[in-house]
Amino acid sequence: MRSYLIELAAALTTAIKVKIKPGFDVKPMEAIRDRFGMDVPLMADANSAYTLQDIDHLKQLDPLNLMMIEQPLAYDDIIDHATLQGELSTPICLDESIHSVEDARKAVEIGATKIINIKVGRVGGLTEAKKIHDYCQSMGIPVWCGGMLESGIGRAHNIAISSLGNFTIPGDTSPSDRYWKQDITDAEVQFYKPGVLKVPEGPGIGYGINEQAFNHYVVHTESFQKMKVIN
Repeated sequence: MRSYLIELAAALTTAIKVKIKPGFDVKPMEAIRDRFGMDVPLMADANSAYTLQDIDHLKQLDPLNLMMIEQPLAYDDIIDHATLQGELSTPICLDESIHSVEDARKAVEIGATKIINIKVGRVGGLTEAKKIHDYCQSMGIPVWCGGMLESGIGRAHNIAISSLGNFTIPGDTSPSDRYWKQDITDAEVQFYKPGVLKVPEGPGIGYGINEQAFNHYVVHTESFQKMKVIN
């Protein structure tokens, strides 16, 4: 099954996320369903690999009871996503299309999405991420937190935002050692138990900085000082 690029969602060990593209979509998903059954949460991430010309092909995914198909069309094709969602029973999740709460509002209002992926870095920080969460919660649109290969600092922010009530779908946040030999936080992000991350209770982001590791990876520093203006 490794050839199907299966990724375990970080918050739930039985959720399966699969990268798909034209020529590598329906058959792999059918094979996974045959192997694991129809009840295992299964999602497809298309990374903008399709166009509206693929509607009939994408309809073949509908009988597979997928949680979602993520970003099937281009990032700026919100209107086309509305057209596609009208043809599919599988929920469309928008990812790269959403950069602000206004993007989320427009997408939801025209029926372009039934689920939204919130990446803190993509939307500009925790304030906008929370606005999107709150809006989606008010509209009954579930959200989940996507990852962007963050260090432990970014992962701490992902954990914090994921603790909000409308993050009901497994997210991509994983332990530090999945990608890094040594993270720059102390302690590193680790599973509390298989597939589960614990929300820290400390101040701020809940994680300290490993100064030794941080300084080891720094490639440039520069200091600025305010100068006194003499009239």
